[in-house]
Amino acid sequence: MKARDVMTATVVSVGPDTPTREVAKILCDHGISAVPVVDAAGAPIGMISEGDLIGRDESDREARRDWWLTLLADGEELNPDFLASLRKPKHTALDAMVSPVTTISEDTEIGGIAKLLTTRRIKRVPVVTDGRIVGIVSRADLVRAFAAEEDPKPAPSHGRGRLGETLTEIDNRFLHLQRHHRVVQTTAAPNRPGPDDAQPTGADFRGLVADHEHKQTEERQEHRSALVEQTHQHVAELIDRHISDTSWRSLMHGARQAAEHGDKEFMLLRFPSQLCGDGGRAINSDRPEWPETLRGEAAELYLRWERDLKPQGFNLRARILDFPGGMPGDTGLFLFWGE
Repeated sequence: MKARDVMTATVVSVGPDTPTREVAKILCDHGISAVPVVDAAGAPIGMISEGDLIGRDESDREARRDWWLTLLADGEELNPDFLASLRKPKHTALDAMVSPVTTISEDTEIGGIAKLLTTRRIKRVPVVTDGRIVGIVSRADLVRAFAAEEDPKPAPSHGRGRLGETLTEIDNRFLHLQRHHRVVQTTAAPNRPGPDDAQPTGADFRGLVADHEHKQTEERQEHRSALVEQTHQHVAELIDRHISDTSWRSLMHGARQAAEHGDKEFMLLRFPSQLCGDGGRAINSDRPEWPETLRGEAAELYLRWERDLKPQGFNLRARILDFPGGMPGDTGLFLFWGE
């Protein structure tokens, strides 16, 4: 079986001038972790993955945090002034990609592909014909091919089929790294490794570290996506929520207790900055028009204060409480009676 038989023919690719922010969006939209970078003729000149975009060290991460913050915003527009403060020189796929790229032909046997993925410690390889990329073969493609093949009946080794033998070889090679996490007891003489006690290499360990970092990155992305969705739901609830007389009396009781304990302010409401029409920018800048940006429950509390409490000498303040990832987070609406 050859590469043409197992490859994914529909290839998502990017050009060398594609901004890294756009590359990140393409990865998310297609549910993939890497794309080839191709020139104007369609020839692959590199590969770019999630790890390449995020950066392998702190300086790389800092250089790309503007597009990362946009990604976390889950489609919401960020404050232009805020992004301007984080703006770095423009980065493209050419800046972040890994090059040169390893390629194969359509006639490459899958046994050779398996060995290539293992020895180069890569997860996918472009298939090239006449200098142009025509497909990609990944570990997942090899696994699907194996699943599609009928399980061989017990028979001499020549009856197992070439694909079965190839996938067995893949399993043996991929499991090789796991041996280095176990204490192996052998009957060989001390300090004399047996034939199955292959010595680990630095490349093996670097691969283990890369796999661990990739897993952590995916877990962080899932956590952040869940937080974004939770915030959106909270905002929707606050927009539709109304202040009842009972709730208002309860808030006033809490404010009275705060004053009895010597406090000069009481937080009436904590809410996501996305509830504000401008994402909390006016509040963060302490601009006088900040009340006009309030919506939902926060707006109702402001009107209630203006009608019932302002004439009695109470003041109302709003301020940003935290800045997760450098972005305005929750906002607090405070009733204030200090000097």
